[in-house]
Amino acid sequence: MQHRLFVGIDPPDPVKAQLLALMGGVSGARWQTDEQLHLTLRFIGEVDSRQANDIADALASLHHPAFDLELNGIGLFDRRGIPNALWVGVRPHEAVTALHHKVNQTLARAGVEPERRAYLPHITIARFGRGAGPADAFIATHGGVTSPPFRVDSLCLYESQLTADGSVYTIVERVRLG
Repeated sequence: MQHRLFVGIDPPDPVKAQLLALMGGVSGARWQTDEQLHLTLRFIGEVDSRQANDIADALASLHHPAFDLELNGIGLFDRRGIPNALWVGVRPHEAVTALHHKVNQTLARAGVEPERRAYLPHITIARFGRGAGPADAFIATHGGVTSPPFRVDSLCLYESQLTADGSVYTIVERVRLG
């Protein structure tokens, strides 16, 4: 059996509520649900059950201090100039980037190839298909979004199942930091 996995941070409920309150006003956007909101530390992809267990075991041994993050600004990802995702950034980058590197090292010990792409910590709030309206007004209105600091004291191993209605994310394992 194959498992589509990624490692991420599950934001606390008040942060999710703030993000959900922002959503709306961009025609054709597929807004994320409460259960879909996360900050990806590392996408793993398809693995078999044996490797999924090895990954969970490796992550359980990860040691990293807890830290504080806060929401900071809005951005847009595009593919060849066509917007495909709207996201909210976080700061400070150094804290979450250090955890990203530690997760990468831990996953390498479980046989997962190292991540080659540049890492930009963010929480995706909407995805765009063909014909989605422009997000300029949304970004102009909400681009300065911030939040009080929130504690990151765990990371999660998620399983992602693709459905006709979008991805369904299930937390498989939660690893305490600190």
